[in-house]
Amino acid sequence: MAKISGVDIRPGNIIEYEKGIWKVGKIQHTQPGKGGAFMQVEMKNLIDGRKTNVRFRSQDTVEKVRLDTKDFQYLYADGEALVFMDKDNYEQINLPKDLLGDAADFLQDGMDVVLELWDERPVSVELPAQIEAMIVEADAVVKGQTASSSFKPAILDNGVRVMVPPHIASGTRIVVDVYERTYVGKAD
Repeated sequence: MAKISGVDIRPGNIIEYEKGIWKVGKIQHTQPGKGGAFMQVEMKNLIDGRKTNVRFRSQDTVEKVRLDTKDFQYLYADGEALVFMDKDNYEQINLPKDLLGDAADFLQDGMDVVLELWDERPVSVELPAQIEAMIVEADAVVKGQTASSSFKPAILDNGVRVMVPPHIASGTRIVVDVYERTYVGKAD
């Protein structure tokens, strides 16, 4: 582990704070007129899911944690648990659905994912950044809308609602950003 200054914290960093490990979500660097600069950091505890906001000054130091990663394959959902298989030794592991957050909606059978482990314990699951999905329902284009400025709602085959350009119709395969839940382009 490496110590870093409180103002060097960046989104996505995993840090050790108050005997827990936390993933940094948002940061805001503030330089008040009086006193030293500080970093306002929004973090989520990777063990119990708590969220907190902490103010770190430049003289504060935190441990930057390096997580181990391992390749797994998503198999199926079992109630509120998700079943993954280790691609090296074929062992199966059950993880709670809330470990993935909103990204769980994009899981597909057989999808390759990366599990991040801390002390051999899974703390997060990383899906591919983009996936292909089929549009099952798309609103009709309203006459007079221009293609450059307007988007219309569409529902994907996994039930997720995204905004797509007017020329995209039901039955079209598109590429979607998993974490932003946005349309990227038409699938090849």
